[in-house]
Amino acid sequence: MTTGTDPRPAVYEHVVEGFGTIRIVPVDPDRDAALLHSWVSEDRARFWGMRDASLQEVREIYAHLDSLTTHHAYLVHRDDVPVALFQTYDPQADRVSECYEVRPGDIGAHLLLAPTAAPERGFSAHLLEALVAYCLSTHERIVVEPDAANDKAVALMVRNGFELGPEVVLPEVVLPEVHLVEKRARLAFLSR
Repeated sequence: MTTGTDPRPAVYEHVVEGFGTIRIVPVDPDRDAALLHSWVSEDRARFWGMRDASLQEVREIYAHLDSLTTHHAYLVHRDDVPVALFQTYDPQADRVSECYEVRPGDIGAHLLLAPTAAPERGFSAHLLEALVAYCLSTHERIVVEPDAANDKAVALMVRNGFELGPEVVLPEVVLPEVHLVEKRARLAFLSR
């Protein structure tokens, strides 16, 4: 499914009537590091947890993610313009599994919207329509765990049909390849 100005094949393409074509393309750590760094280093992305990461650290983080079979990072394009960073993961292979009972068919997801100079009404809902369709095309249930203090993200999930679960504390992860600080999160679920 190669189209537009980004020659990489999309793993999924979805037309949202009146909004545009959404293409989900795997992140290329070398090609995309500068763009991702510009997004994750902004104050608005503080809940993403990478504000102080250097360009090289962002490249290394996404190169590590790219080496995993359980975690995947994607650039989401709307009509050939990158508009979001989307990550999916197997909850059984993630720290979230220590906080809820993972079911067969679960898929975890993270979403970071790109900065915009002119917010567009309904943008997040239209984008989520495509991302949910992608996840539920191969899985039974989506689990998300936004930071519990990120009221906007929690409200976005509720507005788009996710059922709130408990507030949990995701444990700190310290490995040679990755360090994740403890995180107070709000679980939310959406089933087929």
